[in-house]
Amino acid sequence: MGADDPILSVRGLRTEFSGDRGDVRVLDDVSFDVGRGKIVGLVGESGSGKSMTALSLMGLVPRPQGNVSASSILLDGRDISKLEPAAMRRIRGRDIAMVFQEPMTSLNPVRKVWEQVGEPLAIHQGLGRSAIRKRVLDMFDLVGIPEPKTRLDAYPHQLSGGLRQRAMIAMGLICEPKLLIADEPTTALDVTTQAQILRLMRDLRDRVGTSIIMITHDLGIIAEMCDEVNVMYAGQMVEQADVFDLFERPSHPYTRGLLASIPRATVARAARRMPSIPGMVPNLAKLPPGCRFAPRCSDAMPQCQRPPDLLPVGVGHSARCWLHSAGAALPEGEMR
Repeated sequence: MGADDPILSVRGLRTEFSGDRGDVRVLDDVSFDVGRGKIVGLVGESGSGKSMTALSLMGLVPRPQGNVSASSILLDGRDISKLEPAAMRRIRGRDIAMVFQEPMTSLNPVRKVWEQVGEPLAIHQGLGRSAIRKRVLDMFDLVGIPEPKTRLDAYPHQLSGGLRQRAMIAMGLICEPKLLIADEPTTALDVTTQAQILRLMRDLRDRVGTSIIMITHDLGIIAEMCDEVNVMYAGQMVEQADVFDLFERPSHPYTRGLLASIPRATVARAARRMPSIPGMVPNLAKLPPGCRFAPRCSDAMPQCQRPPDLLPVGVGHSARCWLHSAGAALPEGEMR
């Protein structure tokens, strides 16, 4: 693989679940790239498919209820989409790792933190307890855990939320993976701790060189952290762009709605309602015909009864919207 080739290239990712009411496709033809040393965002409302994308890439979708397929998922040039579970376990934690959304439920409450953080070293590198303990101590220092020696033998409930999240990041980085997936890494943390965790992840990217997928519903985090952005809605990618281009020229009505919904101090009067997107993310078992966002979209047109493709709207910028097809009438004031 060349230096300019992405560390991760996903093409045609589909995830389905079987149940009493039939099959439900929760991810539909998801494709995106993650460049080497880049932070790439996945953003969207709850239920849009962000976390399911991460679980599908990690091989953590439960079987046999769930089924994951893809044209290809290239991790550093190797197609991991066809790997058997045993082969996937050999690269999970070593080449691709994940920081889960809630560390208190991700950590075992009856095991010491150092044993859990160092477990990937025992699995993937066969290290003994003393060597693991030393590496974990070094990693605790790297991720900014104060007084790391005194934290090694702590249990999860003895650490604050911020320290537990740092421990989870240490676990994800302990084997120096090529790609780290961070699923809502600042959820339920206070503002100061959020800023510390985000700064830590950016510094680690710069120092270690690990590429990061940042999953969040917070566009402020996207603006601060990411190089590129993928906007998801109802299991599909609806817009993909460089972070600056996305904020300067949002091209999908859903993206514009998300940006308009960001609270601003200038409109924080009690007499004014904060802008919001009407309606809710559709039930994936009962999707509307055509464009999945059309029932909530003020720009909906007759063409929206047919499903749109991702259409180019600029260099490295695409949107899944008929507004950008040849001959489509754009709302007043909008640019192609």
